Amino acid sequence: MIQTPVDTAPAPGDAVEIADGVLWFRLPLPMALDHVNAYALRDGDGWTLIDTGFDTRKTRAIWDQAMAGPLQGLPITRLIVTHHHPDHVGLAGWFQARGAELFMTRTAWLFARMLTLDEQARPTQETLSFWQAAGMDPAVFDKRRAERPFNFADIVHPMPLGFTRLGDGGTIEMGGRTWDIRFGQGHAPDHATFWSRDGDLVIGGDQLLATISPNLGVYATEPGADPVGEWLTACASFQPHARDSQLVLPGHKLPFSGLPHRLHQLIDNHHGALARLKTHLAQGPRTAAECFAPLYKRQIDEGTYGLALVEAVAHLNHLYAEGVVTRTRRADGAWLFALAD
Repeated sequence: MIQTPVDTAPAPGDAVEIADGVLWFRLPLPMALDHVNAYALRDGDGWTLIDTGFDTRKTRAIWDQAMAGPLQGLPITRLIVTHHHPDHVGLAGWFQARGAELFMTRTAWLFARMLTLDEQARPTQETLSFWQAAGMDPAVFDKRRAERPFNFADIVHPMPLGFTRLGDGGTIEMGGRTWDIRFGQGHAPDHATFWSRDGDLVIGGDQLLATISPNLGVYATEPGADPVGEWLTACASFQPHARDSQLVLPGHKLPFSGLPHRLHQLIDNHHGALARLKTHLAQGPRTAAECFAPLYKRQIDEGTYGLALVEAVAHLNHLYAEGVVTRTRRADGAWLFALAD
């Protein structure tokens, strides 16, 4: 079963020593998921830091407080970023400017660097076409097409050239431990997870969370992607390495043990969603935007509409890739999905 050894997260700027030589930090986020975790491992005369939070004045001030306090004024010599999402990579360039060496997967670094340089005042035509293909609600579409979209550059510090590549199947020394690097998929391409060889710790990022499942989304950059299939494959690949004794250090929520059980849950969660989706489609063809009810079983509001839409597309894309559904274009450009004969 899943257990959480600590019930209270550290206050901003403070830390909890969650394992020998490993400090747990929590940084605020201005959204429904209102925090991200970061970890610091003592390495000689400095620290190795795992993930960063957004690039905001508030977050930078929290790190300044942490460096003067729990980090004892010692430098952050290495920064490990688990994946390219802005709450994890946001301050990478800021730490690099202070002398930290950046370690990321090649895919994560390329995505992060590309997205920080791709600033848009309005949604691109490709994005508008993607929204139409997903059957986005017309009122939401009209509102969002006239607004400045989310831009990485708004909350991710400029990233200079230069990083050290993390490879799937490789190893890395951190905090006096040897860690095996294993890539996850689905939530973010080539998401790095780290498994200590002494068997006591796993750094899971957003790939391994205790009480929530990370968003599996399809975007205009790769509209035919199948992140659900990649997620299920990645979870299965982790199962031979999972032990009940391992303490998992996740990107959100609380550290936990009971990883074998949690991996079963993470797999079963999406199989259940796919089964509900097939039942829904048995009643007639649907667009992605018409599949919220069976997937989420709750009301989707404006703040969560975008994430709900891209995850609905992801589940339909998986059924399409498996040959379970067919799709046809509606007159307005939306894909209509129907169960295959």
